[in-house]
Amino acid sequence: MYGLSLPVQQAARIIREGGVVAYPTEGVFGLGCLPDDEDAVLRILDIKKRSPSPGLVLIAADSRQLDPFIRMPLGGVPVSDLERPVTWIVAAGRDVPPWIRGRRPGVAVRVTAHPVARALCDAAGSALVSTSANVSGRKPSRNAYVLRREFGHLVDCIVPGPCGPARGPSEIRDLASGRVLRPAG
Repeated sequence: MYGLSLPVQQAARIIREGGVVAYPTEGVFGLGCLPDDEDAVLRILDIKKRSPSPGLVLIAADSRQLDPFIRMPLGGVPVSDLERPVTWIVAAGRDVPPWIRGRRPGVAVRVTAHPVARALCDAAGSALVSTSANVSGRKPSRNAYVLRREFGHLVDCIVPGPCGPARGPSEIRDLASGRVLRPAG
């Protein structure tokens, strides 16, 4: 996986210990942590200067990592691709923390196709919170230099690697209806 096994393993350890990491995804750099770690999630929201009410996206290496958070059978969430990643709103499982769902009845999930993000989920052994690395209302970071300058002192680790090839945040769709809720960024 691009020779990133050591940085990915270190980042996964940091995540399992309650940390917040930045990492590349299909379109932008993301900020992530374990979904059930309320302190880490609140720290991400503080970094972004954002309310929890819109909810957060969870990414996974495969749909099984999403099973604890959704009400659908294994394999129900389609796998994204690198050039056109899609985040799906699906029925939330009983135990989805309120800081993940926000004010929504569903939960936003994506089976990531990005090799670094997939490796990070695998190494952490869990789906991860994945929200764009930006202060709310500003453009998400796609450049590692800008990411380090703006967020390097706020996160516990930055996993190296390129974003892309998508040009921005993922499209968000409702899985039940197929309706686009947010076009690709």
